[in-house]
Amino acid sequence: MRKSLLTLSLLASFSSALAATPTIGLSISTLNNPFFVDLKTGAETAAKGKANLIVLDAQNKPDKQVSDLEDLITRKVSVIVVNATDSDAIVPAIKKANAAHIPVITVDRRVNGGQLAYHIASDNVAGGKLAAQYISKLLGGKGNVVELQGIPGESGTRDRGAGFNTVMKATPGVKIVAAQAADFDRAKGLTVMENILQAQPKIDAVFAHNDEMILGAMQAVKASGRKIILVGFDAIDDAVKAVKAGDINATVAQQPKLIGQMGIEKALGLIKTGKVPATTQNVVIPTKLVLK
Repeated sequence: MRKSLLTLSLLASFSSALAATPTIGLSISTLNNPFFVDLKTGAETAAKGKANLIVLDAQNKPDKQVSDLEDLITRKVSVIVVNATDSDAIVPAIKKANAAHIPVITVDRRVNGGQLAYHIASDNVAGGKLAAQYISKLLGGKGNVVELQGIPGESGTRDRGAGFNTVMKATPGVKIVAAQAADFDRAKGLTVMENILQAQPKIDAVFAHNDEMILGAMQAVKASGRKIILVGFDAIDDAVKAVKAGDINATVAQQPKLIGQMGIEKALGLIKTGKVPATTQNVVIPTKLVLK
């Protein structure tokens, strides 16, 4: 009898411990990208032993992400951390989380509505400027440049493009001869670049809003036999290797693991204090240029 009571007591204590462990939902735009895999790894490391972490992959589909967020709301998670597929499309889901009194933190990409506790991201505008300044320096302030853009409407696309074009517009000798979306995708980067190479007889440099696209563009440029300056953004392993090999010139380094880690640390802070900032608090993760 005593043994049975002891067993029941231990089970009750274990159940109580489980109940006391908060649950955090992490919705990621896509896990088919090394950058976001690293972000997930950073989040998992920060959550270990402190929170149950539910990770959902939106597969770059805004409608799936909306459904995923609604699922997290139904599960009554303590905090939602979201990396948006589309900064506008998921606003209604963010507002539903607000109505359910679930704090929301955005990582890497902003959301254009709803109440957010924190936004944690690299300084994408500064990163775009870094890339433009480097390209302008290599070109001596004169040449034809291509811009491979990310997903239209997504904050990283806007911010990196804004920083890049601010510098380029202030450099009269540089002309943007093509600016096309390749949706942060390597295969699309290859296809779009192949088409641009056919349409543009003179290209001196290419800036892509992420490394997946610049690696696709690199394949197209190699196949064409043309010598073109190539600069990416994210510093994923494949891109850093390509820089060291001399296949691309540079990439702007972010710290995705730190972004994921900070997302969870801020979520745990909200859970601990029960206090949500009245206005969005921005946490900026620095960027730098990675060269050979």
